[in-house]
Amino acid sequence: MHTTPKGDLTTPSKRGFLQDLIGLTIAATTLPVAAATAAPVPHLGMGAQPPRRPGIAGKRYAMVVDLRKCIGCQACTVSCSMENLPPIGQFRTTVLQYEVDRGPTELPAMLSLPRLCNHCDEPPCVPVCPVQATFQREDGIVLVDSDRCVGCGYCVQACPYDARFINHETQTADKCTFCEHRLDVGLLPACVESCVGGARVIGDINDPDSSASQMLKEHSADIKVLKPGMATAPHVFYIGLPDEFVDGIDGQASVRPVGGL
Repeated sequence: MHTTPKGDLTTPSKRGFLQDLIGLTIAATTLPVAAATAAPVPHLGMGAQPPRRPGIAGKRYAMVVDLRKCIGCQACTVSCSMENLPPIGQFRTTVLQYEVDRGPTELPAMLSLPRLCNHCDEPPCVPVCPVQATFQREDGIVLVDSDRCVGCGYCVQACPYDARFINHETQTADKCTFCEHRLDVGLLPACVESCVGGARVIGDINDPDSSASQMLKEHSADIKVLKPGMATAPHVFYIGLPDEFVDGIDGQASVRPVGGL
């Protein structure tokens, strides 16, 4: 009678056990991959904007900044940091101080210029995102899905307003959101609420009676945006913006930054 030596792994029971064990190991190894690829990102053409995601129906938010009222106190910067808690040394909004050279016969003029995401109608940051972590809502607000973002920095490079950064703590893209979590419940963004001079106004420009619409109408001749030639249709509008700043603040000899965060 033939007997199988002890320790021989060719017996049916042991062979079946090993096969089952290998199968379980392979299944356990492949499950995370299957979960990660369960939601494929649709292919977009060059520069194509994906469909906007739901926001507050019927609204289109915009901010109007009256530079005649901005005193450069940085209350907006502080309140934004307290509300949104970016890492120390990184900011979603800032107020930069500039000295404008007006020629040899006049004293330089000082300008406080609030900077933030412009929540453009044609945001260049959205189509460059390889995983569609950056997206735009129907009410115009541009946001970042930090759970999807891979921190590649493409959107940071694409933004012509230097409004984005890679968060040092999360390693994902970060920026101003118009405090959409506050707008969604009827509150003002932290920067607007804290502005001591009332220089920042936000509103629905689809509503002709909103404060933002009224300001745009009243000061239509004086309204300017940053870098209009980029064709991004920015929705942060400035009153009292000198011409030197319209097409960019970098590389212009007549505009010299003298401080800021």
